[in-house]
Amino acid sequence: MQHRPIEEPLRPLGAGRGHPVDLVGPEPGQVDPAVLGALLDRHGWRRRGGATGRYARWTLPGAGGRTSLLVPESRAFPDSEELLGEALIALERSGTPSAREVLVSLAVPSDEIRWTRDVPAGPAGVSSWPAEEQLRGAARQMLLAGALAARGRAGYYGARHRRPAAAVLENVLVQTASGGRRLTAFVPVATGRALAVRLHQALYAVREAIDYRRATGGMDAFDSAIEAGVSHELTEALVALVRGTEGARVGVSWAPAAGVPQECTDGDAPVEFSPGDLDVLREAGARFLYAEPAVSVRVTGTVVRMRRTGPRGAGTVRLRVLAGVEVPHVRMTLDEEAYRIAGHAHLVGLPIRVHGRLESRGGFRRLTGATGVVPVQVEEAERDRMMKSLQENLDFFEEACAGED
Repeated sequence: MQHRPIEEPLRPLGAGRGHPVDLVGPEPGQVDPAVLGALLDRHGWRRRGGATGRYARWTLPGAGGRTSLLVPESRAFPDSEELLGEALIALERSGTPSAREVLVSLAVPSDEIRWTRDVPAGPAGVSSWPAEEQLRGAARQMLLAGALAARGRAGYYGARHRRPAAAVLENVLVQTASGGRRLTAFVPVATGRALAVRLHQALYAVREAIDYRRATGGMDAFDSAIEAGVSHELTEALVALVRGTEGARVGVSWAPAAGVPQECTDGDAPVEFSPGDLDVLREAGARFLYAEPAVSVRVTGTVVRMRRTGPRGAGTVRLRVLAGVEVPHVRMTLDEEAYRIAGHAHLVGLPIRVHGRLESRGGFRRLTGATGVVPVQVEEAERDRMMKSLQENLDFFEEACAGED
C-alpha cells in the first residue's frame, strides 16, 4: 500500500474524487433529526421557533434570510422524512461554508478539531499568505502528533510510526475561514476517533504542565504528561501554532452521531495558549528529545545501500525495514565479516536479521552495536521480486560488489 508523503498538506474540504465527502449528502432516511439539529447549532445556525413538538425552524445569521430550514423534532410524524429531504436540499443549495460543513458531518460522522489564532491583520484587514500556511502546517503537525500518540506513548517518536500515523490523516478534511485565522478539521470517527481522543487529552495535559511549570518552576508534570499523549512532536506543533500570534486556541467537538467518547466529556472549552508559553514549550520539547532512551531491537530488512572506504574493513549499510521496528529505514555500521554477509545476502535476494540499539539521536534512524547479522529465508515469490529489484538497479549492484575479493 502506498501512502501520501508524510509532509503532504491536509486535504481541503470537498477535494479528492471518490472521497465520501464528495457525496451531495446523505439520504433523508439516513438522517437523525437530533443529529442534524445538533450540527446546525454547532455551525452557527439559530433556532427561530416552529411548531412545538413537531419541527423547528433554523436560519443562518448573516445570510440575509435566504436559507430557512424546517427540521422535525423526531421521526414520529408522517411528514418528517419529507421535511428532512427539503432541509438537505436547502443545505446543498445554500453554498455557505457552514452548510457544507453540516453536510460533511452528516455524510461521514466526524469529530471536529478547531484551531483559532489571533494574528495581526495586514492590509485591508486580512492576514498574510504565510500566516495561512503556518496555520495549516501547525494543524497538520498537531494531528500527526495525535495519531502518533494513538499508536503508543513516547516523549519523542522521530521516524517511528510515521507512515501508519500519516495514513490516518488521509481521510481528514479541512475547512478554512478567510484571513487564515481559523481552521476546522473533520476527523472521521471510523478511522480517526483514537486520534481525536488522544489529542484532546494531550492538549489539556500540556496546558496543565505549563501552568505547573510557572507555579513551581519544575518540569516534572511534562514527564507524567507523556502518558496522556504529550510529546516532542506535540510541543513543536504548538510552538508553530502560537509563534507570531497574540494567542491561539484548540478545541474538539465530538460527532453527535457517535456520541462522546467514554474517556472524555462534552462541551469542554478550547485549550488556550499564549506567546508567554513558548519558552516552556521549547524547553519541554528539548527535554523530550534528549530524554527518550535508545531501544533494543531485532530488525529484519533488505539491504538497499552499502558503502565503505576501502576493499576491506567495516562499512555502512542501509536497510529497508520489513519487521522489528516501525521505521522505514535504518543505517548501521558493520564489521568486515558482517558487511560481507550483508552483501552476499543481498546478491542472492535475501533480507538479513540484525540485533542492535535504535538510537533516538537522528530520529531513531540509526542502529548501533549491530550484532548477529544473518540471512533470512523468504518465500520464493518475494525472493524473485527482490532479485528483480537488484537487476533494475545496476548502480547499486556495482556499489554492493565494490570492496569484495
